[in-house]
Amino acid sequence: MKAMILAAGQGTRMRPLTEHTPKPLLEVGGIALIVWHLEKLAHFGFREVVVNIAHLGWKIPQALGDGSQWGVHITYSDEQEEGALESAGGIVKALDHLKDSDPFLVVNGDVWTDYDFDSSKTLRDGVLAHLVLVPNPPHNPEGDFALLDGFVHDNPEYTFSGIGYYSPKLFEHVPYGKRALAPLLREAMYEGKVTGELYEGEWYDIGTPERLEALNARLFNSN
Repeated sequence: MKAMILAAGQGTRMRPLTEHTPKPLLEVGGIALIVWHLEKLAHFGFREVVVNIAHLGWKIPQALGDGSQWGVHITYSDEQEEGALESAGGIVKALDHLKDSDPFLVVNGDVWTDYDFDSSKTLRDGVLAHLVLVPNPPHNPEGDFALLDGFVHDNPEYTFSGIGYYSPKLFEHVPYGKRALAPLLREAMYEGKVTGELYEGEWYDIGTPERLEALNARLFNSN
């Protein structure tokens, strides 16, 4: 299975930290957020990783190279000219690198988690996506989606973790351009084509400098 790390966001809520550093290169416990992902992906058997880049994007391949240091091969999907294409738009642009993997894993570059990525994951017949949901964090108390009998529904109960397994078929008719992922997922949910799981382990959305500082403090105090 191939994996994609979404690393093209502008990081506006993380300013001033992201004025000179793309958010995935910000450090947690002395290690860049994106490197945590690369190490875990390699550990769980992923070898091919696509990384999309936009804001200060040139700094990411400069820092990561071809990924061989972590036992993976990185292909970069460059959105610097267009500006960030958002989640679905970024996946559509990178689809040529992913379409021979059904499903493929996508993970947001700005989350930190101990979730075990599953390189052997399969989707049920007719299912286009499998989402990992988490209990609602303080910054998203109402949640995004609900789970019922293993299927995801468009009701606020749990929060989408930014981790999902997708069939290329979900994106094959989506036109190129800036496009959010949630409306695409909701359309598939209405057709009963999205399954999910609730993960109750450690998961943090590093959306603000305060959250980054809090996670660093927690990791420091646990050592």
